[in-house]
Amino acid sequence: MPTTLPGDKEFEKRPSTERKALRINLNDHIYGTFAEIGAGQEVVRHFFRVGGASGTIAKTISAYDKNFSDTIYGEEDDGRYVTETRLHKMLEREIMLLETRIPEENHPNKLFFAYANTVATIDFAKKYKGHGWMGIRYHISPEEPYNEIMIHVRFRQTEARLQQEAIGIMGVNLVYSAFYNYDEPKKIIKHLYDHIDRSAIEIDTINFSGPVFNGLDNRIMSLLLLKNKMTEAVMFNPQGNNVLPARVLYKKNILVLRGSFRPITKVNIDMFKKSYDIFIKENNVNEHKTEVIFEITLSNLTAQGEIDESDFMDRAKLLCSLGHTVMISDFKEYYRMVDYLSEYTKEQIGLTMGVSNFVEVFDEQYYKDVKGGILGAFGKMFHNNLKVYLYPMKHPETGEIVNSNNLKLHPRMKDFYKFFKYNGKIVDIFDFENEYLSIFSRDILSRIKEGKNGWKDQLPEGIGEMIMKNKMFGWVGKKERV
Repeated sequence: MPTTLPGDKEFEKRPSTERKALRINLNDHIYGTFAEIGAGQEVVRHFFRVGGASGTIAKTISAYDKNFSDTIYGEEDDGRYVTETRLHKMLEREIMLLETRIPEENHPNKLFFAYANTVATIDFAKKYKGHGWMGIRYHISPEEPYNEIMIHVRFRQTEARLQQEAIGIMGVNLVYSAFYNYDEPKKIIKHLYDHIDRSAIEIDTINFSGPVFNGLDNRIMSLLLLKNKMTEAVMFNPQGNNVLPARVLYKKNILVLRGSFRPITKVNIDMFKKSYDIFIKENNVNEHKTEVIFEITLSNLTAQGEIDESDFMDRAKLLCSLGHTVMISDFKEYYRMVDYLSEYTKEQIGLTMGVSNFVEVFDEQYYKDVKGGILGAFGKMFHNNLKVYLYPMKHPETGEIVNSNNLKLHPRMKDFYKFFKYNGKIVDIFDFENEYLSIFSRDILSRIKEGKNGWKDQLPEGIGEMIMKNKMFGWVGKKERV
C-alpha cells in the first residue's frame, strides 16, 4: 500500500498540483514511466519541478515524430494517433519495458506504473479545438495484477498553451488519485478537475479495470460525468462498456429513439423497428454506416432532484441485454441533441418520436431562454438532414388514431408546422402494431411495484424475467399467477 506523509493535514483537504506531485515523488514505493505524445511532456514536468523525482521516474519519453511513434508502438490500422488503441499500446509497452529492465524480484516493494497520453491540441486555423486520451496502468500491491484507468478529453479553450496546461494538471490529478483514492472511484472522478475550470476541458469517456475496481460498473462512472457537469453526453455499448461518442457517431447515419425506458416495452421496440425499416430505405442512407442510439435524458433519471443510480442501472442493463447502444445526455430539448450529433456527422439523422412528445416540441414555452426562440431552436434542429419518424397514438377519449395529419397544435404553430411537414421532414409510421398503442411504461412500472399481474406480456421477450430475477424497478417479489 502507498505510504503517507506523516502529519500532513493538508492532504485531507485538496492539495495543490505541486503538493500532489511531491507526495508521489516522496513515496518510496511508487515508481514508473511517463510517455506523452502529441502535446509535449506536460504532465511529467510537474513531477520534475517539485523535486525528488529521481526515486519516482524511471523514464520519460515523448515520441513526437509520427515515424518514431510508429517504430516504438506500432502503426494503427486507421493511421490515426490520438486513439484509445494507441493509448493501450503505449501503456502495455511501457509496463513491459519497466518490468524487463527493473525486475520486480529485485524490487519487491515497488509499485510500478506507466502513465501515458496521446493528445492533439487546437490546430493553427483554430477550426478543431483538439482532444486526447490519457491513462495509467499501475499496482496497488506488487502481488496483484495491474489496474487501469483510461480517459478521453475534449478541449474547450482556444489557445494551445492553455490546453497543454490543462492536460498537465489533469494528468497529475489522475496519477495522484489512482494511488490515493483507488478505493473510492467516485473521488477519482471528482478530483480530476482539481485546479481546472470545468469549462476548459471535457471528459466524455472513462473506464476503470483491474482488481481494485472489481465489481465497479463503468456505466455508473459515466453517469457521474454527467451528474458532475463534466460532459453533456456519454455512451455505452451492449456489453456495458463506456465508448467514445465520436468513435460511434463519426460520419454515420444516426437514428435516435428517446425515451424513459422504465422499463422498455413492446411499443418502444415497435417504434424502433418500424422507423429503422423506413430510415435505411432513404436514398442517402447506407445501412452499413448506420448507428441506432437509444437515448435517455438526465431529466428522465432524476427523482426529487436526485439521480437514482439503481433505477438507472435497471434501465441500462435491460437496454444492453437487447443489444442496443445507449446514450445518456443532458439535452432536455431535442434541438440540443441534434446539434450535438451534428458535430460528428453530416449524414442523415432520424428521430423516432411518439405524437405526444412531438406536440410538446412545438410548445413555445420551452424556448423562452433560447436565442431566437422557437425559430432559432428549429433552425438548429432541422438544418442537418434531419427527419422525424412519427409513431401514432390512440386518442384516450375517442380512440382515434392520431398522426401527422390530424394532430392538434396551438393555432399559432399550424403554419410553422406545415412548413416542415410539406418539406418532407416529418414521416408517419403507418405499419404499426395497433394493440401496442395501449401500452404505457408508467402503468407497467406501477404494476411492477405493486406486485400485480399482467405486465410481462407487454415487454420484449425475456425482459420480464430479468426484472423479476434481479428485483428491478422495486419489484416486490410476488409471483405472478398465469
